[in-house]
Amino acid sequence: MPIHYEMGDDHVVVITIDRPETRNALDMYHFRDLAQSWRRFKDDSEAWVAIVTGVGDAFMAGADLKTFIPQVTRLQKEIAAGEVKEVDGCRLSDSTYAVLRNVKLFKPIIAAVGGPCVAGGMEMLGGVDLRIASPDATFGVMEPKRGLFAGGGTTVRLPRQIPFPAAMEFLLTAERFPAQRALELGLINEIVPHDQLLERARDWAYRITANAPLAVQATKESVLRCLALDMDAAYKVEAQISSTVFQTEDAKEGPKAFAEKRAPVWQGR
Repeated sequence: MPIHYEMGDDHVVVITIDRPETRNALDMYHFRDLAQSWRRFKDDSEAWVAIVTGVGDAFMAGADLKTFIPQVTRLQKEIAAGEVKEVDGCRLSDSTYAVLRNVKLFKPIIAAVGGPCVAGGMEMLGGVDLRIASPDATFGVMEPKRGLFAGGGTTVRLPRQIPFPAAMEFLLTAERFPAQRALELGLINEIVPHDQLLERARDWAYRITANAPLAVQATKESVLRCLALDMDAAYKVEAQISSTVFQTEDAKEGPKAFAEKRAPVWQGR
């Protein structure tokens, strides 16, 4: 399968886009499979952190336009003609869900970017929390160069994630940026050699899974929900989330483990 979903006994999921023949560009069926991978991760209580990466010398190049546009056109016609919401398990919303646009997924996600991250890859990057890149990685919101528009969330998320002038540099020039420039502008967290990319992403994942999973997820939820609110409303949401966390079993385990001078054993409840 071109979209691989793997989880060991460490609560870390690795989602790998495996279409080297298209530089990891996706057709309708692979957008479906990637969207299903995110839903699977979201619903699995044993999955605490996800790493998303691509094979070969590319991360994810968005849609495979040679096949995706005809497929989606056919899908639209079949849905319009009959009382169906999907065809071959594919939905019209799969391509946006796959790039995490407007998806309420509060578990941490790490991107391990080797090679180009453009189009849908750049859109999906905006939906992840930590970004590790190889020196040969490149980043760009290049749709305006083709007279197109990046409608997968980038124009909304990027100005909220990095300084405004940096976001506008990406969005208005529509140029491809090398990893070092992306690091300088705050788009990514770290640059590591290509052969160490996944190992380093796992290191970051383990730093997260050392913490209580529900507390981590609640922290991300508070950040994302409160970004859209004024301060007073945000503080109310934060207080509600805080109250929920303090009622968990893990909230009892943390102080107990500290008092007993041992590592906590998180239950995720």
